[in-house]
Amino acid sequence: MSRLSMIISLYHLLALSIVSIGQSYEDEIGKFQDELNADYLDVEKSPLTKKDRRKFKGHNFFAIDSTFRVEAELIKIDDNEKYQLKTTTRGVRNFTKYAKAKFVLSGRTFELSVYQSDRLKSTPGYEDYLFLPFTDLTSGRETYGGGRYIDLRIPDDEVLVIDFNKSYHPYCAYNDNYSCIVPPRENRLDTRVEAGVRNLR
Repeated sequence: MSRLSMIISLYHLLALSIVSIGQSYEDEIGKFQDELNADYLDVEKSPLTKKDRRKFKGHNFFAIDSTFRVEAELIKIDDNEKYQLKTTTRGVRNFTKYAKAKFVLSGRTFELSVYQSDRLKSTPGYEDYLFLPFTDLTSGRETYGGGRYIDLRIPDDEVLVIDFNKSYHPYCAYNDNYSCIVPPRENRLDTRVEAGVRNLR
């Protein structure tokens, strides 16, 4: 095989590898979206009223965009600061502020606080669960004004992967009978996060 042929073959292998990685990521987010839609059609899990569930054809999502999958530096808070997050019904829920997540998005550096639910910490299977509520410049426009949530797990190292393509609306976006956590002021992003769930059509 000539040197040129080898270079061409390597180029094709690299291109196929990149396509495969891209498809795998699209499949991962597609699975998340399918599962979210299935939950909202499930009588046992859905926050939708019976009438709304009949009309529900699936969530409206932003286009999948891997640039909204970021690797954040996890800056742990040593004193395990107790924090009461307000709810839409003027109540509070008890959390521990676990860490600050520092990351770069669209060339800018941001920080968001991630929390542990005091209740879930003692629930089997949720001991490492992290909760990330946030708002951004799409809130109240293309997305719910009360913000969006992302579910995370405590990583093995100091890097936390935050994928905004997996952000979703709280139940309050669909049904006023629910009490939902309001993202704190410190978790307001001064940028547009065009990823994850959008308002229903």
